[in-house]
Amino acid sequence: MTSLTDTLAFGPGLDIAARSDASISKLQVPENQDNILLIDGRGRAVFLRDQAECSAQLDGWPAGHVRLAVMDGMGGHGNGRQAAEAVAHGLLGVPACATLEQLATRLDALHGALQSHFRSATDHDDFRRPGTTLTLIEIPPGQAPLLYHVGDSRLYEITPEAAEPLTVDHVPATAFALHGLLGAQEWWQQVHGEHRAQISQAFILGNAFANPQVLDDGLCALTSARLPTFLRHLADRRALVPRAGAVYLLATDGFWACAKPQAWTERWPELLAQRGQDASAVLGQLFDEFAQRPPPGLHIDNVSAIVLRFAAPANVDETALPNARFQPLSS
Repeated sequence: MTSLTDTLAFGPGLDIAARSDASISKLQVPENQDNILLIDGRGRAVFLRDQAECSAQLDGWPAGHVRLAVMDGMGGHGNGRQAAEAVAHGLLGVPACATLEQLATRLDALHGALQSHFRSATDHDDFRRPGTTLTLIEIPPGQAPLLYHVGDSRLYEITPEAAEPLTVDHVPATAFALHGLLGAQEWWQQVHGEHRAQISQAFILGNAFANPQVLDDGLCALTSARLPTFLRHLADRRALVPRAGAVYLLATDGFWACAKPQAWTERWPELLAQRGQDASAVLGQLFDEFAQRPPPGLHIDNVSAIVLRFAAPANVDETALPNARFQPLSS
Protein backbone atom coordinates (compact mmCIF):
# COMPACT_ATOMS: atom_id res chain seq x y z
CA MET A 1 0.00 0.00 0.00
CA THR A 2 1.25 3.47 -0.87
CA SER A 3 2.23 5.42 2.23
CA LEU A 4 0.42 8.62 3.08
CA THR A 5 3.83 10.30 3.34
CA ASP A 6 5.20 9.41 -0.09
CA THR A 7 4.75 12.97 -1.36
CA LEU A 8 6.08 14.65 1.78
CA ALA A 9 9.61 15.88 2.56
CA PHE A 10 10.54 16.09 6.23
CA GLY A 11 14.21 16.94 5.85
CA PRO A 12 17.42 14.95 6.38
CA GLY A 13 17.06 14.57 10.17
CA LEU A 14 13.61 12.95 10.18
CA ASP A 15 12.30 9.66 8.80
CA ILE A 16 8.49 9.45 8.94
CA ALA A 17 5.81 7.09 7.62
CA ALA A 18 2.07 6.90 8.29
CA ARG A 19 -0.98 4.78 7.58
CA SER A 20 -4.64 4.65 8.60
CA ASP A 21 -6.98 1.67 8.07
CA ALA A 22 -10.61 1.20 9.03
CA SER A 23 -9.86 -2.34 10.19
CA ILE A 24 -7.40 -5.19 9.81
CA SER A 25 -10.33 -7.56 9.26
CA LYS A 26 -11.54 -8.23 5.72
CA LEU A 27 -14.86 -9.38 7.15
CA GLN A 28 -15.55 -6.40 9.40
CA VAL A 29 -14.80 -2.98 7.91
CA PRO A 30 -16.37 -0.24 10.04
CA GLU A 31 -16.30 3.45 9.22
CA ASN A 32 -12.81 4.82 9.73
CA GLN A 33 -13.30 7.42 12.45
CA ASP A 34 -9.54 7.89 12.89
CA ASN A 35 -7.62 10.66 11.22
CA ILE A 36 -3.99 11.50 10.66
CA LEU A 37 -2.34 14.84 9.91
CA LEU A 38 1.19 15.33 8.65
CA ILE A 39 2.69 18.68 7.65
CA ASP A 40 6.17 18.51 6.18
CA GLY A 41 9.00 21.02 6.14
CA ARG A 42 7.67 22.70 2.99
CA GLY A 43 4.13 23.24 4.31
CA ARG A 44 2.58 20.36 2.41
CA ALA A 45 -0.11 18.61 4.47
CA VAL A 46 -1.74 15.18 4.21
CA PHE A 47 -4.90 14.21 6.12
CA LEU A 48 -8.15 12.26 5.70
CA ARG A 49 -11.50 13.58 4.50
CA ASP A 50 -14.46 11.23 4.04
CA GLN A 51 -12.03 8.40 4.85
CA ALA A 52 -9.85 9.25 1.84
CA GLU A 53 -6.43 10.84 1.63
CA CYS A 54 -6.35 14.58 0.89
CA SER A 55 -3.54 17.08 0.63
CA ALA A 56 -3.12 20.83 0.93
CA GLN A 57 -0.34 23.38 0.59
CA LEU A 58 -0.07 25.82 3.50
CA ASP A 59 1.04 29.35 2.75
CA GLY A 60 3.70 30.89 4.97
CA TRP A 61 4.65 27.64 6.72
CA PRO A 62 8.20 27.96 8.16
CA ALA A 63 10.83 25.96 6.30
CA GLY A 64 11.78 22.78 8.13
CA HIS A 65 8.89 22.92 10.62
CA VAL A 66 6.98 19.61 11.01
CA ARG A 67 3.64 18.73 12.62
CA LEU A 68 2.35 15.18 13.20
CA ALA A 69 -0.94 14.15 14.79
CA VAL A 70 -3.26 11.18 15.23
CA MET A 71 -6.94 11.46 16.11
CA ASP A 72 -9.48 8.80 17.09
CA GLY A 73 -13.06 9.99 16.82
CA MET A 74 -15.46 8.77 19.49
CA GLY A 75 -17.99 6.68 17.58
CA GLY A 76 -20.10 5.97 20.64
CA HIS A 77 -20.94 9.66 20.93
CA GLY A 78 -21.94 10.18 17.29
CA ASN A 79 -20.11 12.21 14.67
CA GLY A 80 -16.80 10.62 15.64
CA ARG A 81 -15.39 10.78 12.13
CA GLN A 82 -16.64 14.33 11.69
CA ALA A 83 -15.01 15.39 14.96
CA ALA A 84 -11.65 13.92 13.97
CA GLU A 85 -11.92 15.51 10.52
CA ALA A 86 -12.79 18.87 12.04
CA VAL A 87 -9.67 18.74 14.22
CA ALA A 88 -7.47 17.71 11.29
CA HIS A 89 -8.87 20.59 9.24
CA GLY A 90 -8.57 22.99 12.17
CA LEU A 91 -4.93 22.09 12.67
CA LEU A 92 -4.22 23.30 9.13
CA GLY A 93 -5.13 26.79 10.32
CA VAL A 94 -3.05 26.70 13.52
CA PRO A 95 0.21 28.57 12.89
CA ALA A 96 3.50 26.76 13.44
CA CYS A 97 4.37 26.84 17.14
CA ALA A 98 7.89 27.31 18.50
CA THR A 99 7.08 27.07 22.22
CA LEU A 100 4.91 24.93 24.46
CA GLU A 101 2.98 28.03 25.53
CA GLN A 102 2.10 28.84 21.92
CA LEU A 103 1.11 25.25 21.20
CA ALA A 104 -1.08 24.86 24.28
CA THR A 105 -2.77 28.24 23.86
CA ARG A 106 -3.59 27.73 20.19
CA LEU A 107 -4.79 24.14 20.53
CA ASP A 108 -6.90 24.92 23.58
CA ALA A 109 -8.46 27.73 21.54
CA LEU A 110 -9.17 25.28 18.70
CA HIS A 111 -10.86 22.94 21.20
CA GLY A 112 -13.12 25.78 22.35
CA ALA A 113 -13.95 26.90 18.82
CA LEU A 114 -14.86 23.39 17.65
CA GLN A 115 -16.88 22.77 20.79
CA SER A 116 -18.96 25.84 19.97
CA HIS A 117 -19.25 24.71 16.34
CA PHE A 118 -20.68 21.32 17.30
CA ARG A 119 -22.94 22.61 20.08
CA SER A 120 -26.64 22.49 19.27
CA ALA A 121 -29.11 24.81 20.99
CA THR A 122 -31.70 22.02 21.01
CA ASP A 123 -29.41 19.33 22.42
CA HIS A 124 -29.07 19.52 26.18
CA ASP A 125 -27.42 16.12 26.55
CA ASP A 126 -23.76 17.09 26.86
CA PHE A 127 -22.62 13.49 26.73
CA ARG A 128 -23.71 13.29 23.10
CA ARG A 129 -21.26 16.00 22.13
CA PRO A 130 -18.72 14.60 19.66
CA GLY A 131 -15.13 14.15 20.66
CA THR A 132 -11.80 12.83 19.48
CA THR A 133 -8.41 12.05 20.86
CA LEU A 134 -5.52 14.26 19.77
CA THR A 135 -1.90 13.27 20.23
CA LEU A 136 0.35 15.74 18.43
CA ILE A 137 4.07 16.32 18.02
CA GLU A 138 5.30 19.73 16.85
CA ILE A 139 8.91 19.81 15.63
CA PRO A 140 10.35 23.30 15.17
CA PRO A 141 13.60 23.20 13.18
CA GLY A 142 16.63 22.78 15.43
CA GLN A 143 14.52 22.52 18.62
CA ALA A 144 13.20 19.75 20.81
CA PRO A 145 9.87 18.22 19.68
CA LEU A 146 6.82 19.47 21.58
CA LEU A 147 4.05 17.11 22.74
CA TYR A 148 0.36 17.95 23.16
CA HIS A 149 -1.86 15.06 24.25
CA VAL A 150 -5.59 14.59 24.91
CA GLY A 151 -7.36 11.25 25.15
CA ASP A 152 -6.17 7.66 24.98
CA SER A 153 -4.18 7.50 21.78
CA ARG A 154 -0.50 7.09 22.65
CA LEU A 155 3.08 7.94 21.90
CA TYR A 156 5.57 5.10 22.40
CA GLU A 157 9.35 5.06 22.39
CA ILE A 158 10.54 1.67 21.14
CA THR A 159 14.11 0.45 21.51
CA PRO A 160 15.52 -3.10 21.42
CA GLU A 161 15.09 -3.16 25.20
CA ALA A 162 11.52 -1.92 25.70
CA ALA A 163 8.39 -0.26 24.33
CA GLU A 164 7.81 2.64 26.72
CA PRO A 165 4.55 4.63 26.67
CA LEU A 166 5.34 8.35 26.76
CA THR A 167 1.76 9.50 27.33
CA VAL A 168 -0.86 8.96 30.02
CA ASP A 169 -4.27 7.67 28.92
CA HIS A 170 -7.11 10.00 29.88
CA VAL A 171 -9.31 7.26 31.30
CA PRO A 172 -11.12 6.55 34.60
CA ALA A 173 -8.09 4.75 36.06
CA THR A 174 -6.06 7.93 35.63
CA ALA A 175 -8.83 9.96 37.26
CA PHE A 176 -8.70 7.59 40.23
CA ALA A 177 -4.91 7.92 40.36
CA LEU A 178 -5.23 11.72 40.37
CA HIS A 179 -7.40 11.44 43.48
CA GLY A 180 -4.98 9.04 45.17
CA LEU A 181 -7.28 6.03 44.77
CA LEU A 182 -4.95 3.93 42.59
CA GLY A 183 -1.25 3.19 42.96
CA ALA A 184 1.28 2.47 40.23
CA GLN A 185 0.64 -1.27 39.90
CA GLU A 186 -3.14 -0.96 39.90
CA TRP A 187 -3.01 1.91 37.41
CA TRP A 188 -0.72 -0.02 35.07
CA GLN A 189 -2.92 -3.12 35.22
CA GLN A 190 -6.09 -1.21 34.35
CA VAL A 191 -4.53 0.94 31.62
CA HIS A 192 -1.94 -1.33 30.00
CA GLY A 193 -2.89 -4.79 31.20
CA GLU A 194 -6.57 -4.79 30.24
CA HIS A 195 -8.94 -3.44 27.60
CA ARG A 196 -11.43 -0.90 28.93
CA ALA A 197 -13.35 1.17 26.39
CA GLN A 198 -13.89 4.26 28.53
CA ILE A 199 -12.46 7.75 28.35
CA SER A 200 -12.41 10.69 30.78
CA GLN A 201 -11.26 13.46 28.43
CA ALA A 202 -11.35 14.14 24.71
CA PHE A 203 -10.78 17.06 22.38
CA ILE A 204 -14.08 18.93 21.67
CA LEU A 205 -15.90 16.73 24.23
CA GLY A 206 -14.33 18.14 27.41
CA ASN A 207 -13.32 16.33 30.59
CA ALA A 208 -14.83 14.43 33.53
CA PHE A 209 -11.74 14.17 35.74
CA ALA A 210 -13.25 15.98 38.74
CA ASN A 211 -16.56 14.07 38.65
CA PRO A 212 -17.30 11.22 36.21
CA GLN A 213 -20.97 12.28 36.20
CA VAL A 214 -20.24 15.89 35.21
CA LEU A 215 -18.71 16.90 31.90
CA ASP A 216 -16.72 20.13 32.02
CA ASP A 217 -16.28 22.05 28.78
CA GLY A 218 -12.58 22.80 29.21
CA LEU A 219 -9.58 20.54 28.86
CA CYS A 220 -7.69 19.51 31.99
CA ALA A 221 -3.97 19.43 31.24
CA LEU A 222 -2.29 16.69 33.26
CA THR A 223 0.79 18.59 34.38
CA SER A 224 3.63 17.14 36.43
CA ALA A 225 2.22 18.98 39.45
CA ARG A 226 -1.21 17.40 38.99
CA LEU A 227 -0.09 13.83 38.21
CA PRO A 228 0.78 11.28 40.90
CA THR A 229 4.49 10.70 41.52
CA PHE A 230 4.73 7.58 39.38
CA LEU A 231 3.34 9.43 36.33
CA ARG A 232 4.86 12.85 36.93
CA HIS A 233 7.44 12.51 34.12
CA LEU A 234 4.65 12.00 31.55
CA ALA A 235 2.94 15.41 31.53
CA ASP A 236 0.55 15.96 28.62
CA ARG A 237 2.31 19.06 27.35
CA ARG A 238 6.08 18.92 27.41
CA ALA A 239 9.24 18.98 25.35
CA LEU A 240 10.54 15.57 24.29
CA VAL A 241 14.18 14.52 24.24
CA PRO A 242 14.40 11.78 21.62
CA ARG A 243 16.99 9.05 21.27
CA ALA A 244 18.66 8.89 17.89
CA GLY A 245 17.86 5.48 16.43
CA ALA A 246 14.81 4.77 18.59
CA VAL A 247 11.42 4.22 16.97
CA TYR A 248 8.63 6.60 17.98
CA LEU A 249 5.09 5.41 17.39
CA LEU A 250 2.04 7.71 17.46
CA ALA A 251 -0.98 5.42 17.32
CA THR A 252 -4.68 5.06 18.05
CA ASP A 253 -5.96 2.49 20.51
CA GLY A 254 -7.12 -0.01 17.91
CA PHE A 255 -3.59 -1.41 18.08
CA TRP A 256 -3.94 -2.54 21.71
CA ALA A 257 -7.69 -3.12 22.02
CA CYS A 258 -7.29 -6.77 22.97
CA ALA A 259 -7.62 -9.06 25.98
CA LYS A 260 -3.96 -8.76 27.11
CA PRO A 261 -2.48 -5.64 25.50
CA GLN A 262 0.79 -5.77 27.45
CA ALA A 263 1.67 -9.19 26.02
CA TRP A 264 1.26 -7.70 22.52
CA THR A 265 3.19 -4.47 23.11
CA GLU A 266 6.03 -6.44 24.70
CA ARG A 267 6.62 -7.96 21.26
CA TRP A 268 7.27 -4.56 19.71
CA PRO A 269 10.97 -4.18 20.62
CA GLU A 270 11.92 -7.34 18.74
CA LEU A 271 9.44 -6.65 15.97
CA LEU A 272 9.94 -2.93 15.36
CA ALA A 273 13.36 -1.92 16.70
CA GLN A 274 15.53 -3.95 14.34
CA ARG A 275 18.62 -2.22 13.05
CA GLY A 276 18.57 -0.94 9.49
CA GLN A 277 14.80 -0.54 9.15
CA ASP A 278 13.55 2.82 8.01
CA ALA A 279 10.20 4.25 9.18
CA SER A 280 8.31 2.82 6.21
CA ALA A 281 9.63 -0.68 6.89
CA VAL A 282 8.78 -0.41 10.59
CA LEU A 283 5.25 0.73 9.75
CA GLY A 284 4.78 -2.13 7.29
CA GLN A 285 6.06 -4.63 9.83
CA LEU A 286 3.61 -3.35 12.44
CA PHE A 287 0.56 -3.60 10.18
CA ASP A 288 1.61 -6.93 8.65
CA GLU A 289 2.20 -8.56 12.03
CA PHE A 290 -1.05 -7.14 13.39
CA ALA A 291 -3.02 -8.50 10.42
CA GLN A 292 -1.32 -11.90 10.16
CA ARG A 293 -0.81 -12.70 13.85
CA PRO A 294 -3.27 -10.48 15.77
CA PRO A 295 -3.24 -10.60 19.57
CA PRO A 296 -5.87 -12.84 21.20
CA GLY A 297 -9.20 -11.28 22.07
CA LEU A 298 -8.82 -8.47 19.56
CA HIS A 299 -11.65 -5.93 19.27
CA ILE A 300 -12.21 -4.75 15.71
CA ASP A 301 -11.35 -1.05 15.58
CA ASN A 302 -9.76 1.55 13.34
CA VAL A 303 -5.95 1.49 13.36
CA SER A 304 -3.81 4.53 12.56
CA ALA A 305 -0.11 5.05 13.16
CA ILE A 306 2.75 7.42 12.47
CA VAL A 307 6.28 6.05 12.79
CA LEU A 308 9.00 8.61 13.46
CA ARG A 309 12.76 8.12 13.61
CA PHE A 310 15.37 10.77 14.29
CA ALA A 311 18.45 10.25 12.18
CA ALA A 312 21.84 9.99 13.87
CA PRO A 313 22.94 12.54 14.80
CA ALA A 314 19.50 13.78 15.80
CA ASN A 315 18.49 17.37 15.12
CA VAL A 316 18.03 17.82 18.87
CA ASP A 317 19.83 16.81 22.06
CA GLU A 318 20.29 13.03 22.12
CA THR A 319 20.01 12.63 25.90
CA ALA A 320 17.84 9.62 26.59
CA LEU A 321 14.30 10.03 27.79
CA PRO A 322 13.87 9.11 31.48
CA ASN A 323 12.97 5.53 32.24
CA ALA A 324 9.43 4.87 33.38
CA ARG A 325 9.04 5.29 37.13
CA PHE A 326 6.31 2.70 37.45
CA GLN A 327 6.89 -1.03 37.22
CA PRO A 328 4.90 -2.82 34.50
CA LEU A 329 3.33 -6.08 35.50
CA SER A 330 5.08 -9.20 34.26
CA SER A 331 3.23 -11.01 31.50
